Amino acid sequence: MLDFITIKEVKANLGVWCKQLRKSQKLTQKQLADELALSPLTISKLENGENPTIETLLKVLQYFNEMQAFNQYVVREIEKIDNNKSLY
Repeated sequence: MLDFITIKEVKANLGVWCKQLRKSQKLTQKQLADELALSPLTISKLENGENPTIETLLKVLQYFNEMQAFNQYVVREIEKIDNNKSLY
């Protein structure tokens, strides 16, 4: 069975994750935006899955100390691909 997920679903999930991180610290969107030198609209769009930039996402993850875990996931995926390279 093929498990298909859309880009829209991933953006929505990233938004929910970022919103939960923000709320866990009892921050408003404006407070987080001020901390990151972003506009509140940028934070709102990220949390609503509306075309966030990778830069915005990484700033939020860095602020909440999630960047290392995210990077470790990426590195593991790179290593999996490297380990599956053909020997020919």
